Amino acid sequence: MTTCTPRVAWINLLRRLHFYIGLFVGPFIFFAALTGTLYVATPQLESHLYKHALSSDVTGEAQPLAEQVAVAEKATGDELRLQAVRPGLIAGETTRVMFIDPTLGPSENRAIFVDPVTLAIRGDLTVYGTSGILPLRQKIDYLHTSLMLGDFGRLYSELAASWMWIAALGGIALWFYTCPKRRINNTFQNRRRIHVSLGWLLLGGMLLFSATGLTWSQWAGGNVDKLRSKMNWLTPQVNTQLHGPAAEMDPHAEHRGHHGAMMMPAMTTDLTLFDNVLQAARGAGIDAHKLEIRPAKMDGQAWTVTEIDRSWPTQVDAVAVDPHSMQVVDRTRFADFPLMAKLTRWGVDFHMGILFGLVNQLVLIAFGTALCVLIVWGYRMWWMRRPAQAAANPVQTFCQSWLVLPASGKVVTIAVSVVLGLMMPVMGVSLALFVLIDWLRWRAQSALSLAESR
Repeated sequence: MTTCTPRVAWINLLRRLHFYIGLFVGPFIFFAALTGTLYVATPQLESHLYKHALSSDVTGEAQPLAEQVAVAEKATGDELRLQAVRPGLIAGETTRVMFIDPTLGPSENRAIFVDPVTLAIRGDLTVYGTSGILPLRQKIDYLHTSLMLGDFGRLYSELAASWMWIAALGGIALWFYTCPKRRINNTFQNRRRIHVSLGWLLLGGMLLFSATGLTWSQWAGGNVDKLRSKMNWLTPQVNTQLHGPAAEMDPHAEHRGHHGAMMMPAMTTDLTLFDNVLQAARGAGIDAHKLEIRPAKMDGQAWTVTEIDRSWPTQVDAVAVDPHSMQVVDRTRFADFPLMAKLTRWGVDFHMGILFGLVNQLVLIAFGTALCVLIVWGYRMWWMRRPAQAAANPVQTFCQSWLVLPASGKVVTIAVSVVLGLMMPVMGVSLALFVLIDWLRWRAQSALSLAESR
């Protein structure tokens, strides 16, 4: 076994971890960055592709919402349950009437687009999640989150989110440990400077996208939700029970893959209530131009009117309206949200490229492109300095470096690994695989070195 100081052992341990993340997880981070960049770059293209459904050139007085919804229901054959209505409140916008269709996937709705003035059907499309994205971005979103493989595919994005922040911080730590005291102008150091410069430039973004990505993940996301619930960081939601306690809203529900409304018993919706409920909400201060009206799922519940303008300034206030008395029985104001709930909302919306509009999109496109370059550049650095097959020196491994650590260092590494593995199970399992691969290589190299020494 090659002896070395604890400091060198820590450097070798960090270097080997950084190498394994880049080699095995790098492709997943690259694909997540590429598809995420495509996602935030396509809203304008989507608006152009579905322009006929989203807008109308006809001007005039809008018909009552009740008539607009009735036309949409007729277009579906009166067979689907009404989920929500997003009225076209700005001249030229269509009204989106969404229905629960059992033939669609989780969090998907069938949307009928109605011209508010002429009551003409302008489109019939599948929309996804609370953000209501249309088919183009829906496919890109499925690629980004699950490789279009359902819940199993979500492991890929969780793997990328779990390791990206570790790769970023580990790379910075390596730079501190190994930064040359004087400027050395050689090919490798110049390549390394580019890699390090990109790492520093993208550090904040990698930490942010790891954090927000993990909140959407399948396994770590559940742990994040438990922590947020325990710390009272959940997003407040209006109480729709006319008698009973309020619930908490999951801001990531559109990525969870469930459709809770489908479990409720069928209920006939009185369409004449839409206009009255909207008027009551307006009187209660719901003044955004982007709204969603949800009828009660069953008797004894209130209707809800929610602002859905998640740009800046954020407008996501909501009220619950008693459909019998038209009185507002509960409300939530974004201004009153706990700080962590606000930060979660802003972080999610920034992640999706909608918080600051076009500026947000351009920043994320630049970030995603630079992250892809960073990963490719890291592969290039490794390829140019890969060891020759005939090299006889022992391979520096986790096992070899870990054994040289002082007792306190061994305890710390094990404790941190266990805690992070419990919090982020996908990271924990992949780390175990890294260690197993490393141990097998260490055993093989140790046996080879022993044979050569005889």
